[in-house]
Amino acid sequence: MTRRHAYAEDALLDHDAVGLVELLHRGEVSSSELVEASIARTLEVDEHLGTLAVEMFDLARHRARDPRAGYFSGIPTVVKDNADLAGLPTQHGTDAFVSPPAQRDGDFARMFLATGVVPIGKSRLSEFGFSGAVDHPRLGPVRSPWHHDHYAGASSAGSAALVASGAVPLAHANDGGGSIRIPAAVNGLVGLKPTRDRVPQDALHRNMPVRIVADGVLTRTVRDTAAFLRESERIYRNPALPPVGDVTRPLDRRLRIAVATEGVGRAASPEVRELTLKTASLLESMGHDVEHIDPPVPDWFADQFLLYWSMLSLFLVRTGRRTHGDSWNPANLDNLTLGLARHCQRNLHKLPVAMAAMAGSERFSRRHYARYDVTLTPTLATETPQVGHLDPTRDYEEVIDRLMDWVAFTPLQNATGEPAVSLPLATTAAGLPHGMQLAAGRGQEALLLGLAYALEEARPWPRIQD
Repeated sequence: MTRRHAYAEDALLDHDAVGLVELLHRGEVSSSELVEASIARTLEVDEHLGTLAVEMFDLARHRARDPRAGYFSGIPTVVKDNADLAGLPTQHGTDAFVSPPAQRDGDFARMFLATGVVPIGKSRLSEFGFSGAVDHPRLGPVRSPWHHDHYAGASSAGSAALVASGAVPLAHANDGGGSIRIPAAVNGLVGLKPTRDRVPQDALHRNMPVRIVADGVLTRTVRDTAAFLRESERIYRNPALPPVGDVTRPLDRRLRIAVATEGVGRAASPEVRELTLKTASLLESMGHDVEHIDPPVPDWFADQFLLYWSMLSLFLVRTGRRTHGDSWNPANLDNLTLGLARHCQRNLHKLPVAMAAMAGSERFSRRHYARYDVTLTPTLATETPQVGHLDPTRDYEEVIDRLMDWVAFTPLQNATGEPAVSLPLATTAAGLPHGMQLAAGRGQEALLLGLAYALEEARPWPRIQD
Protein backbone atom coordinates (compact mmCIF):
# COMPACT_ATOMS: atom_id res chain seq x y z
CA MET A 1 0.00 0.00 0.00
CA THR A 2 1.05 3.61 -0.60
CA ARG A 3 0.88 5.24 2.83
CA ARG A 4 1.59 8.89 3.48
CA HIS A 5 2.23 10.25 6.94
CA ALA A 6 4.36 13.05 8.38
CA TYR A 7 5.42 11.69 11.76
CA ALA A 8 8.95 12.91 12.48
CA GLU A 9 11.45 13.65 15.23
CA ASP A 10 10.08 17.15 15.71
CA ALA A 11 8.15 18.89 18.49
CA LEU A 12 4.95 16.93 17.81
CA LEU A 13 6.58 13.47 17.74
CA ASP A 14 3.66 10.99 17.89
CA HIS A 15 1.85 12.53 20.87
CA ASP A 16 -1.89 13.05 20.96
CA ALA A 17 -3.33 16.41 22.05
CA VAL A 18 -3.46 15.50 25.75
CA GLY A 19 0.16 14.36 25.60
CA LEU A 20 1.19 17.64 23.99
CA VAL A 21 -0.67 19.60 26.67
CA GLU A 22 1.38 17.75 29.28
CA LEU A 23 4.63 18.61 27.44
CA LEU A 24 3.62 22.27 27.28
CA HIS A 25 2.83 22.36 30.99
CA ARG A 26 6.23 20.86 31.80
CA GLY A 27 7.95 23.42 29.58
CA GLU A 28 9.49 20.75 27.35
CA VAL A 29 8.11 22.32 24.20
CA SER A 30 6.59 25.66 23.18
CA SER A 31 3.41 26.43 21.30
CA SER A 32 5.45 28.05 18.55
CA GLU A 33 7.44 24.84 18.11
CA LEU A 34 4.24 22.79 17.89
CA VAL A 35 2.65 25.11 15.35
CA GLU A 36 5.80 25.26 13.23
CA ALA A 37 6.05 21.46 13.20
CA SER A 38 2.36 21.19 12.31
CA ILE A 39 2.74 23.63 9.39
CA ALA A 40 5.73 21.69 8.05
CA ARG A 41 3.89 18.37 8.32
CA THR A 42 0.77 19.81 6.70
CA LEU A 43 2.73 21.13 3.73
CA GLU A 44 4.33 17.71 3.33
CA VAL A 45 1.09 15.71 3.23
CA ASP A 46 -1.24 18.24 1.61
CA GLU A 47 0.67 18.05 -1.67
CA HIS A 48 -0.26 14.37 -1.91
CA LEU A 49 -3.59 14.15 -0.06
CA GLY A 50 -5.35 17.42 -0.95
CA THR A 51 -6.46 18.32 2.57
CA LEU A 52 -6.41 22.12 2.95
CA ALA A 53 -9.05 24.55 1.73
CA VAL A 54 -7.14 27.63 2.87
CA GLU A 55 -4.08 28.15 5.07
CA MET A 56 -3.55 30.71 7.81
CA PHE A 57 0.06 29.92 8.69
CA ASP A 58 1.25 33.46 9.45
CA LEU A 59 -1.71 34.16 11.74
CA ALA A 60 -1.16 30.80 13.46
CA ARG A 61 2.48 31.69 14.08
CA HIS A 62 1.39 35.01 15.57
CA ARG A 63 -1.21 33.37 17.81
CA ALA A 64 1.25 30.70 18.92
CA ARG A 65 3.48 33.34 20.48
CA ASP A 66 0.65 34.29 22.84
CA PRO A 67 -2.06 31.60 22.65
CA ARG A 68 -5.44 32.02 24.28
CA ALA A 69 -5.93 30.53 27.70
CA GLY A 70 -7.70 27.17 27.81
CA TYR A 71 -6.89 23.51 28.30
CA PHE A 72 -5.69 23.11 24.68
CA SER A 73 -3.76 26.41 24.75
CA GLY A 74 -1.23 26.35 21.92
CA ILE A 75 -2.33 23.05 20.31
CA PRO A 76 -2.43 23.29 16.48
CA THR A 77 -5.61 22.26 14.66
CA VAL A 78 -7.75 22.94 11.58
CA VAL A 79 -11.36 24.04 11.23
CA LYS A 80 -13.61 22.54 8.57
CA ASP A 81 -14.46 24.95 5.76
CA ASN A 82 -18.17 25.11 6.51
CA ALA A 83 -17.65 26.92 9.84
CA ASP A 84 -16.91 30.64 9.98
CA LEU A 85 -13.47 31.80 11.10
CA ALA A 86 -13.05 35.58 11.18
CA GLY A 87 -10.93 36.84 8.31
CA LEU A 88 -11.16 33.67 6.21
CA PRO A 89 -13.66 32.69 3.51
CA THR A 90 -16.19 29.92 4.17
CA GLN A 91 -16.37 28.20 0.79
CA HIS A 92 -18.34 25.04 1.70
CA GLY A 93 -16.34 22.95 -0.78
CA THR A 94 -17.99 24.51 -3.84
CA ASP A 95 -17.11 26.67 -6.84
CA ALA A 96 -20.70 27.95 -7.08
CA PHE A 97 -19.87 31.28 -5.39
CA VAL A 98 -16.93 33.32 -4.11
CA SER A 99 -17.00 33.67 -0.34
CA PRO A 100 -15.84 36.93 1.21
CA PRO A 101 -13.86 36.70 4.46
CA ALA A 102 -16.09 36.04 7.45
CA GLN A 103 -16.64 39.14 9.57
CA ARG A 104 -16.61 37.20 12.84
CA ASP A 105 -16.12 33.73 14.23
CA GLY A 106 -19.16 31.46 14.08
CA ASP A 107 -20.61 29.99 17.24
CA PHE A 108 -18.65 26.75 16.95
CA ALA A 109 -15.32 28.45 16.21
CA ARG A 110 -15.87 30.87 19.10
CA MET A 111 -16.23 27.94 21.50
CA PHE A 112 -13.39 25.94 19.88
CA LEU A 113 -10.96 28.86 20.04
CA ALA A 114 -11.90 29.41 23.67
CA THR A 115 -10.35 26.00 24.45
CA GLY A 116 -7.01 27.52 23.36
CA VAL A 117 -6.44 25.73 20.04
CA VAL A 118 -4.46 27.46 17.29
CA PRO A 119 -5.93 26.88 13.78
CA ILE A 120 -3.36 26.66 10.99
CA GLY A 121 -6.03 26.61 8.27
CA LYS A 122 -9.37 25.28 7.10
CA SER A 123 -9.91 21.76 5.81
CA ARG A 124 -11.62 20.62 2.62
CA LEU A 125 -15.07 19.05 2.46
CA SER A 126 -17.40 17.72 -0.23
CA GLU A 127 -19.69 20.28 -1.87
CA PHE A 128 -21.93 21.55 0.97
CA GLY A 129 -21.11 18.30 2.75
CA PHE A 130 -23.52 16.23 0.66
CA SER A 131 -21.23 13.41 -0.45
CA GLY A 132 -19.51 10.69 1.52
CA ALA A 133 -16.29 11.44 -0.39
CA VAL A 134 -14.47 14.66 -1.22
CA ASP A 135 -13.91 14.59 -4.98
CA HIS A 136 -13.98 18.08 -6.45
CA PRO A 137 -14.22 18.50 -10.24
CA ARG A 138 -11.44 21.12 -10.21
CA LEU A 139 -9.40 20.36 -7.08
CA GLY A 140 -9.60 16.58 -7.17
CA PRO A 141 -10.12 14.18 -4.26
CA VAL A 142 -9.01 14.12 -0.66
CA ARG A 143 -7.07 10.87 -0.48
CA SER A 144 -6.63 8.48 2.40
CA PRO A 145 -3.17 8.63 4.00
CA TRP A 146 -3.48 4.85 4.44
CA HIS A 147 -3.70 4.30 0.67
CA HIS A 148 -3.65 7.03 -1.97
CA ASP A 149 -5.97 5.13 -4.27
CA HIS A 150 -8.83 5.35 -1.75
CA TYR A 151 -10.98 8.20 -0.48
CA ALA A 152 -10.45 9.71 2.96
CA GLY A 153 -14.23 9.72 3.45
CA ALA A 154 -16.29 12.86 3.83
CA SER A 155 -17.50 15.38 4.31
CA SER A 156 -14.84 16.05 6.98
CA ALA A 157 -12.19 14.23 4.93
CA GLY A 158 -9.64 17.05 4.96
CA SER A 159 -9.64 17.16 8.75
CA ALA A 160 -9.45 13.37 8.99
CA ALA A 161 -6.52 13.01 6.61
CA LEU A 162 -4.55 15.67 8.51
CA VAL A 163 -5.14 13.99 11.87
CA ALA A 164 -4.45 10.48 10.55
CA SER A 165 -1.22 11.55 8.86
CA GLY A 166 0.04 13.25 12.03
CA ALA A 167 -0.13 16.85 10.78
CA VAL A 168 -2.42 17.94 13.65
CA PRO A 169 -3.44 15.99 16.77
CA LEU A 170 -7.14 16.84 16.54
CA ALA A 171 -9.37 18.68 14.08
CA HIS A 172 -12.88 20.07 13.74
CA ALA A 173 -15.47 17.97 11.95
CA ASN A 174 -19.23 17.98 11.72
CA ASP A 175 -21.77 15.31 10.93
CA GLY A 176 -25.10 15.57 9.10
CA GLY A 177 -25.26 12.00 7.81
CA GLY A 178 -22.07 10.49 9.19
CA SER A 179 -19.39 13.05 8.39
CA ILE A 180 -17.53 12.72 11.70
CA ARG A 181 -17.91 8.95 11.82
CA ILE A 182 -17.28 8.12 8.15
CA PRO A 183 -13.84 9.75 7.83
CA ALA A 184 -12.94 8.39 11.28
CA ALA A 185 -13.84 4.91 10.08
CA VAL A 186 -11.69 4.98 6.94
CA ASN A 187 -8.71 6.78 8.50
CA GLY A 188 -8.26 4.79 11.70
CA LEU A 189 -9.54 7.56 13.99
CA VAL A 190 -11.93 8.15 16.86
CA GLY A 191 -14.98 10.10 15.69
CA LEU A 192 -17.82 10.85 18.10
CA LYS A 193 -20.97 12.60 16.89
CA PRO A 194 -22.38 14.28 20.01
CA THR A 195 -26.01 14.48 21.04
CA ARG A 196 -28.00 17.21 19.31
CA ASP A 197 -27.41 20.59 21.03
CA ARG A 198 -24.43 19.29 23.03
CA VAL A 199 -21.92 21.50 21.16
CA PRO A 200 -22.57 25.04 19.80
CA GLN A 201 -23.29 25.35 16.08
CA ASP A 202 -23.23 28.04 13.42
CA ALA A 203 -26.58 29.48 12.35
CA LEU A 204 -26.73 27.54 9.05
CA HIS A 205 -26.91 24.24 10.93
CA ARG A 206 -28.80 25.55 13.95
CA ASN A 207 -31.70 26.85 11.85
CA MET A 208 -32.51 23.62 9.99
CA PRO A 209 -36.11 22.40 10.42
CA VAL A 210 -34.71 19.17 11.90
CA ARG A 211 -31.21 19.81 13.20
CA ILE A 212 -29.43 16.75 11.82
CA VAL A 213 -25.91 18.25 11.97
CA ALA A 214 -23.66 18.00 15.04
CA ASP A 215 -20.16 19.45 15.50
CA GLY A 216 -17.22 17.73 17.14
CA VAL A 217 -13.64 16.63 16.50
CA LEU A 218 -11.62 13.84 14.96
CA THR A 219 -8.82 12.44 17.12
CA ARG A 220 -6.40 9.52 17.33
CA THR A 221 -7.24 8.61 20.94
CA VAL A 222 -10.32 8.29 23.11
CA ARG A 223 -8.85 10.60 25.73
CA ASP A 224 -8.51 13.45 23.21
CA THR A 225 -12.19 13.16 22.27
CA ALA A 226 -13.15 12.99 25.95
CA ALA A 227 -11.03 16.05 26.72
CA PHE A 228 -12.65 18.01 23.88
CA LEU A 229 -16.15 17.26 25.16
CA ARG A 230 -15.15 18.13 28.73
CA GLU A 231 -13.67 21.46 27.67
CA SER A 232 -16.56 22.25 25.34
CA GLU A 233 -18.96 21.64 28.22
CA ARG A 234 -17.02 24.01 30.47
CA ILE A 235 -17.59 26.76 27.91
CA TYR A 236 -21.13 25.87 26.84
CA ARG A 237 -23.34 23.71 29.05
CA ASN A 238 -26.78 22.59 27.82
CA PRO A 239 -28.86 22.09 30.98
CA ALA A 240 -31.34 19.89 29.09
CA LEU A 241 -28.69 17.16 28.70
CA PRO A 242 -26.95 15.06 31.33
CA PRO A 243 -23.35 16.30 31.70
CA VAL A 244 -20.52 14.43 30.02
CA GLY A 245 -18.07 15.43 32.73
CA ASP A 246 -14.45 14.33 32.85
CA VAL A 247 -14.36 10.75 31.53
CA THR A 248 -10.85 9.38 32.02
CA ARG A 249 -11.12 5.62 32.48
CA PRO A 250 -12.79 2.50 31.06
CA LEU A 251 -16.34 1.63 31.97
CA ASP A 252 -16.47 -1.11 34.60
CA ARG A 253 -20.04 -2.41 34.34
CA ARG A 254 -21.82 -4.92 32.16
CA LEU A 255 -23.86 -3.51 29.29
CA ARG A 256 -26.72 -4.82 27.18
CA ILE A 257 -25.41 -4.51 23.62
CA ALA A 258 -27.47 -5.04 20.47
CA VAL A 259 -25.59 -6.01 17.29
CA ALA A 260 -26.95 -5.32 13.79
CA THR A 261 -25.30 -5.86 10.42
CA GLU A 262 -28.18 -4.48 8.33
CA GLY A 263 -28.58 -0.74 8.17
CA VAL A 264 -30.68 1.87 6.39
CA GLY A 265 -32.01 -0.20 3.49
CA ARG A 266 -28.69 -1.99 2.95
CA ALA A 267 -26.80 -4.91 4.51
CA ALA A 268 -23.10 -4.97 5.29
CA SER A 269 -20.82 -6.71 2.80
CA PRO A 270 -19.71 -10.23 3.79
CA GLU A 271 -16.27 -9.00 4.90
CA VAL A 272 -17.66 -6.09 6.92
CA ARG A 273 -20.29 -8.35 8.49
CA GLU A 274 -17.55 -10.74 9.61
CA LEU A 275 -15.49 -7.87 11.06
CA THR A 276 -18.56 -6.68 12.99
CA LEU A 277 -19.22 -10.13 14.42
CA LYS A 278 -15.59 -10.30 15.57
CA THR A 279 -16.08 -7.01 17.41
CA ALA A 280 -19.26 -8.40 18.96
CA SER A 281 -17.28 -11.41 20.16
CA LEU A 282 -14.71 -9.10 21.70
CA LEU A 283 -17.45 -7.26 23.60
CA GLU A 284 -18.87 -10.58 24.78
CA SER A 285 -15.42 -11.69 25.98
CA MET A 286 -15.23 -8.46 27.98
CA GLY A 287 -18.32 -9.52 29.93
CA HIS A 288 -21.10 -7.68 28.12
CA ASP A 289 -24.47 -9.20 27.22
CA VAL A 290 -24.55 -9.25 23.41
CA GLU A 291 -27.69 -9.91 21.37
CA HIS A 292 -27.92 -10.06 17.58
CA ILE A 293 -31.00 -8.21 16.30
CA ASP A 294 -32.79 -7.36 13.08
CA PRO A 295 -32.25 -3.84 11.70
CA PRO A 296 -33.38 -1.30 14.32
CA VAL A 297 -34.41 1.08 11.53
CA PRO A 298 -37.88 1.08 9.90
CA ASP A 299 -38.06 0.23 6.19
CA TRP A 300 -39.27 3.72 5.33
CA PHE A 301 -36.32 5.52 6.89
CA ALA A 302 -33.90 5.49 3.93
CA ASP A 303 -36.31 7.18 1.52
CA GLN A 304 -37.44 9.74 4.06
CA PHE A 305 -33.90 10.65 5.07
CA LEU A 306 -32.85 11.03 1.43
CA LEU A 307 -35.81 13.33 0.75
CA TYR A 308 -35.02 15.49 3.77
CA TRP A 309 -31.33 15.55 2.74
CA SER A 310 -32.32 16.59 -0.79
CA MET A 311 -34.49 19.38 0.62
CA LEU A 312 -31.34 20.96 2.06
CA SER A 313 -29.83 20.94 -1.44
CA LEU A 314 -32.92 22.45 -3.02
CA PHE A 315 -32.90 25.21 -0.40
CA LEU A 316 -29.26 26.04 -1.10
CA VAL A 317 -29.80 26.04 -4.87
CA ARG A 318 -32.91 28.22 -4.70
CA THR A 319 -31.49 30.74 -2.24
CA GLY A 320 -27.98 30.86 -3.66
CA ARG A 321 -28.37 34.18 -5.48
CA ARG A 322 -29.97 35.85 -2.46
CA THR A 323 -27.35 34.49 -0.09
CA HIS A 324 -24.19 34.89 -2.18
CA GLY A 325 -25.03 37.73 -4.55
CA ASP A 326 -23.65 38.19 -8.05
CA SER A 327 -20.90 35.62 -7.56
CA TRP A 328 -23.50 32.83 -7.43
CA ASN A 329 -23.14 30.52 -10.46
CA PRO A 330 -25.22 27.33 -10.23
CA ALA A 331 -23.53 26.02 -13.40
CA ASN A 332 -20.55 25.24 -11.16
CA LEU A 333 -22.52 22.97 -8.83
CA ASP A 334 -21.68 19.29 -9.08
CA ASN A 335 -24.08 16.61 -10.31
CA LEU A 336 -24.78 15.27 -6.83
CA THR A 337 -25.94 18.65 -5.48
CA LEU A 338 -28.06 19.32 -8.57
CA GLY A 339 -29.47 15.79 -8.60
CA LEU A 340 -30.49 16.03 -4.95
CA ALA A 341 -32.26 19.32 -5.67
CA ARG A 342 -34.15 17.72 -8.58
CA HIS A 343 -35.10 14.77 -6.40
CA CYS A 344 -36.67 17.09 -3.86
CA GLN A 345 -38.39 19.17 -6.53
CA ARG A 346 -40.05 16.04 -7.95
CA ASN A 347 -41.15 14.91 -4.50
CA LEU A 348 -42.17 18.16 -2.85
CA HIS A 349 -45.63 16.75 -2.10
CA LYS A 350 -43.97 14.10 0.09
CA LEU A 351 -41.72 16.51 1.99
CA PRO A 352 -44.09 17.15 4.95
CA VAL A 353 -44.15 13.40 5.64
CA ALA A 354 -40.34 13.20 5.45
CA MET A 355 -39.92 16.11 7.84
CA ALA A 356 -42.40 14.58 10.27
CA ALA A 357 -40.58 11.25 10.01
CA MET A 358 -37.23 12.86 10.81
CA ALA A 359 -38.69 14.78 13.73
CA GLY A 360 -40.43 11.68 15.08
CA SER A 361 -37.63 9.18 14.60
CA GLU A 362 -36.47 9.46 18.21
CA ARG A 363 -39.67 7.76 19.37
CA PHE A 364 -38.80 4.33 17.95
CA SER A 365 -35.20 4.81 19.04
CA ARG A 366 -36.29 5.46 22.64
CA ARG A 367 -38.12 2.13 22.60
CA HIS A 368 -34.95 0.44 21.40
CA TYR A 369 -32.82 1.98 24.15
CA ALA A 370 -35.32 1.02 26.80
CA ARG A 371 -34.09 -2.51 26.11
CA TYR A 372 -30.40 -1.98 25.23
CA ASP A 373 -27.63 0.29 26.47
CA VAL A 374 -25.57 0.36 23.27
CA THR A 375 -25.94 -0.68 19.62
CA LEU A 376 -22.98 -2.05 17.66
CA THR A 377 -22.96 -1.80 13.88
CA PRO A 378 -20.24 -1.30 11.30
CA THR A 379 -19.76 2.39 10.60
CA LEU A 380 -19.91 1.73 6.86
CA ALA A 381 -21.53 -1.11 4.94
CA THR A 382 -18.71 -1.81 2.51
CA GLU A 383 -14.98 -1.38 2.20
CA THR A 384 -13.62 2.11 1.48
CA PRO A 385 -14.18 2.96 -2.22
CA GLN A 386 -11.35 3.78 -4.57
CA VAL A 387 -11.00 7.31 -5.87
CA GLY A 388 -13.44 7.88 -8.74
CA HIS A 389 -16.18 5.63 -7.37
CA LEU A 390 -18.14 8.64 -6.07
CA ASP A 391 -16.94 11.19 -8.63
CA PRO A 392 -19.63 13.92 -8.50
CA THR A 393 -19.35 14.52 -12.25
CA ARG A 394 -20.90 11.09 -12.83
CA ASP A 395 -24.62 10.64 -13.39
CA TYR A 396 -26.59 11.52 -10.25
CA GLU A 397 -28.48 8.22 -10.07
CA GLU A 398 -25.25 6.25 -10.24
CA VAL A 399 -23.57 8.34 -7.52
CA ILE A 400 -26.52 8.34 -5.14
CA ASP A 401 -26.99 4.57 -5.44
CA ARG A 402 -23.31 3.99 -4.71
CA LEU A 403 -23.42 6.43 -1.82
CA MET A 404 -26.47 4.80 -0.24
CA ASP A 405 -24.84 1.37 -0.58
CA TRP A 406 -21.84 2.61 1.41
CA VAL A 407 -23.39 4.94 3.99
CA ALA A 408 -26.08 2.69 5.42
CA PHE A 409 -25.42 2.84 9.16
CA THR A 410 -24.73 6.46 10.11
CA PRO A 411 -27.81 8.57 9.16
CA LEU A 412 -30.11 7.23 11.89
CA GLN A 413 -28.39 9.12 14.72
CA ASN A 414 -28.53 12.36 12.72
CA ALA A 415 -32.31 12.08 12.61
CA THR A 416 -32.74 11.00 16.23
CA GLY A 417 -30.10 13.40 17.53
CA GLU A 418 -28.48 10.63 19.57
CA PRO A 419 -24.71 10.17 20.02
CA ALA A 420 -22.59 7.61 18.20
CA VAL A 421 -18.87 6.97 17.93
CA SER A 422 -16.76 5.23 15.29
CA LEU A 423 -13.71 3.39 16.64
CA PRO A 424 -10.86 1.89 14.56
CA LEU A 425 -11.44 -1.66 15.74
CA ALA A 426 -11.21 -3.51 12.42
CA THR A 427 -8.89 -3.83 9.43
CA THR A 428 -9.95 -5.15 6.03
CA ALA A 429 -8.12 -7.85 4.11
CA ALA A 430 -6.63 -5.05 1.98
CA GLY A 431 -5.08 -3.54 5.12
CA LEU A 432 -7.40 -0.53 5.34
CA PRO A 433 -8.97 0.69 8.61
CA HIS A 434 -12.67 -0.02 8.99
CA GLY A 435 -14.50 1.62 11.87
CA MET A 436 -17.05 0.01 14.14
CA GLN A 437 -19.93 2.19 15.36
CA LEU A 438 -21.27 2.26 18.90
CA ALA A 439 -24.49 4.22 19.43
CA ALA A 440 -26.47 5.02 22.58
CA GLY A 441 -29.48 6.96 23.78
CA ARG A 442 -29.76 10.73 24.04
CA GLY A 443 -27.14 12.31 26.27
CA GLN A 444 -25.10 9.13 26.79
CA GLU A 445 -21.70 10.33 25.58
CA ALA A 446 -20.08 9.42 28.91
CA LEU A 447 -21.26 5.83 28.51
CA LEU A 448 -19.84 5.63 24.98
CA LEU A 449 -16.53 7.15 26.05
CA GLY A 450 -16.18 4.69 28.94
CA LEU A 451 -16.84 1.75 26.62
CA ALA A 452 -14.46 3.23 24.02
CA TYR A 453 -11.68 3.44 26.61
CA ALA A 454 -12.24 -0.22 27.46
CA LEU A 455 -12.08 -1.26 23.80
CA GLU A 456 -8.99 0.87 23.16
CA GLU A 457 -7.32 -0.93 26.05
CA ALA A 458 -8.50 -4.39 24.99
CA ARG A 459 -7.62 -4.00 21.30
CA PRO A 460 -5.21 -1.10 20.65
CA TRP A 461 -5.77 0.12 17.12
CA PRO A 462 -3.16 0.12 14.37
CA ARG A 463 -1.07 3.24 13.85
CA ILE A 464 -0.24 4.46 10.37
CA GLN A 465 3.37 5.17 11.33
CA ASP A 466 3.90 1.51 12.28
